[in-house]
Amino acid sequence: MRVLVADQFEQSGIEGLKAAGCEVTFEPSLKEQALVDAVAALAPDVLVVRSTKVPEDVLTAGPLKLVVRAGAGYNTIDVAAASRLGIYVSNCPGKNSIAVAELAFGLICALDRRIADSVADLRAGRWNKTGYSKARGLYGRTLGLIGVGGIGKEMIPRAKGFGMPVVAWSRSLTADAAAQLGVRLAASPEEVARAADVVSVHVALNAGTRGMLGAAFFAAMKDGATFINTSRGEVVDEAALGEAIRSKGLRAGLDVYADEPATGTGDFAPEVAGLPNVYGTHHIGASTEQAQEAIAAEAVRIVRVFAETGTVPNVVNLATQTPATSSIVVRHLDRPGTLAHTLDVISAAGINVQEMENVIFDGALAAVARINVEGTVGEPLVAAIKAHAAVIDVTVITW
Repeated sequence: MRVLVADQFEQSGIEGLKAAGCEVTFEPSLKEQALVDAVAALAPDVLVVRSTKVPEDVLTAGPLKLVVRAGAGYNTIDVAAASRLGIYVSNCPGKNSIAVAELAFGLICALDRRIADSVADLRAGRWNKTGYSKARGLYGRTLGLIGVGGIGKEMIPRAKGFGMPVVAWSRSLTADAAAQLGVRLAASPEEVARAADVVSVHVALNAGTRGMLGAAFFAAMKDGATFINTSRGEVVDEAALGEAIRSKGLRAGLDVYADEPATGTGDFAPEVAGLPNVYGTHHIGASTEQAQEAIAAEAVRIVRVFAETGTVPNVVNLATQTPATSSIVVRHLDRPGTLAHTLDVISAAGINVQEMENVIFDGALAAVARINVEGTVGEPLVAAIKAHAAVIDVTVITW
């Protein structure tokens, strides 16, 4: 299996891919047209990326079967185009949770003590103990979480270590789950904003979260509160955040921004990063050796399982629901041509197959095929399937 790694990747991951029998090309600087050209020339089966953008022209440039995002978020990949082209997209969730939580708490502490400003003044030869001796302190302050996935959960024990009670909101968080985590459940992001002294955001970017934290959310935050975003920049309305920083005295720690550069270095000057009381980092939340080694190992596992079985761990673009309206369950002898006959009958009736599986009984003498179809299954079709000598029985389940 040919694998193109078009981004920074741990050496252990490269060696792991080779040990799995893959032909590996490592070109971490490939971007835009150069990536399109490389996919066309190398014809890889698998493309592995971190922050490199994978638009449709990359996906159509060669015979790609799988794109692996060596990280959690996959908004830099045109998943809709991949789905149209029958290309799997997979990611490595949870492997960077600790690293991102560590950076989020680093920003919280740095903002409370104004560490970056203090360091800058001392380097510039300015002694200002008086000015920097006015920290609020974190003990007893409330941490608010927007999103309680892998990273959000890692924030909870760290908050407790600092003596901070936690209030949290997530679409999937229930009262029972909140009680087990030892946090107070909020009914909405705005409720978190009203209750918290520090708000930290940990949601994936999708259609439901894009721009979800806007003017109403920041209006609900306490004056002088702290806002941390280590998830995705597009989750936040940056103009509304900027206005809240100016009008309400919010402090903000940001590791992510809308319209980040696609390259690792370059000019970038988002307005929000230049405001007072904003500490900005360079989308480095997952960038620890520990996290990158774990992500590389998971990416290797995904490719190895795909090469060995044809299945894809952590696939993100398979349908959770299809247009299928009926399931045709065919019990049959395990003989050549039986399934071909069944599918020919279904095709001749103009019915589209959505999903199917064939399960073999012990001894490999008989099997059951479950074929989910879109369309009406009548008695003539059932009778035509039963006409094959190897078919034992046919059942139709309609929903």
